[in-house]
Amino acid sequence: MKVGMIGLGKMGGNMAERLRRHGHEVVGMDPNTPQADARSIEELVPLLAADGQPRVAWSMVPAGHITDSVISELARRLEPGDVVVDGGNSNYLHSIRHGEELAERGIGFVDCGTSGGVWGLDNGYALMVGGTPESVAVVQPLFDALAPERGFAHVGPVGAGHYVKMVHNGVEYGLMQAYAEGYAILEASPLGIDVEAAIGSWQEGSVVRSWLLDLLIKALEETPDLDGIASVAADSGEGRWTVSEAVANGVAAPVISAALFARFTSQHREDDKAMKVVSALRHQFGGHAIELSTPAGEEHGGR
Repeated sequence: MKVGMIGLGKMGGNMAERLRRHGHEVVGMDPNTPQADARSIEELVPLLAADGQPRVAWSMVPAGHITDSVISELARRLEPGDVVVDGGNSNYLHSIRHGEELAERGIGFVDCGTSGGVWGLDNGYALMVGGTPESVAVVQPLFDALAPERGFAHVGPVGAGHYVKMVHNGVEYGLMQAYAEGYAILEASPLGIDVEAAIGSWQEGSVVRSWLLDLLIKALEETPDLDGIASVAADSGEGRWTVSEAVANGVAAPVISAALFARFTSQHREDDKAMKVVSALRHQFGGHAIELSTPAGEEHGGR
């Protein structure tokens, strides 16, 4: 089927390529990508006609005002029966609003929480989808191409997909923090432990083995002792939203909350080995930029 992919960055570009590999026709739109088929939504929408089939536009742009702008412009240009997918990390309340805005015009909306980072092109993406059964059915061939076996779930109505992805990212905060603290304790031991070898022994047979652990080993192979990586781990909105939802619903979430607060602290404290691990892991799975440490004696720039 034909789909318009709006945003061809690290995620959108790889998703477009995976869809093409599975036989779908992708029309790419990105004002900053020279090889894109369209430079604007105005140029994109006329290219999506497909023999009377509903047009599908998939947004992979940053959450917030950019996503708001994309959804609003698509609402003006698409027709009843067409479907819009937001695969970014939007707040679920915004997604509910977007769904209502589009529904007023007879346009379907699907919020698709997407995980897989820079590895998704080959490994596939975990897709957590919210929307009506009718809208999801229109897009299902694309979900089947993007997700590995058992990697897709229609989790509820509009907003549910991004709600699940929000909690997914909160859990991710806790897991990364646990690995980071374990590394830091081993590294600080007076016994002269070979930390990389120790953590490597957890990769097979251990109850704490995981893909994140594999990525930590990869990070240590690429940057032994994490030299040159600053002790700064940025926090994206999903961790804050998850903690806010826990508070609003009276759910105790001490691990996720502590992991979030540790990231806050990292932005004001120097030489925290655990936060170097978190920063290195974020780079491994998501391609997030690593802030480099400043050699002793040099002034630190703003963050």
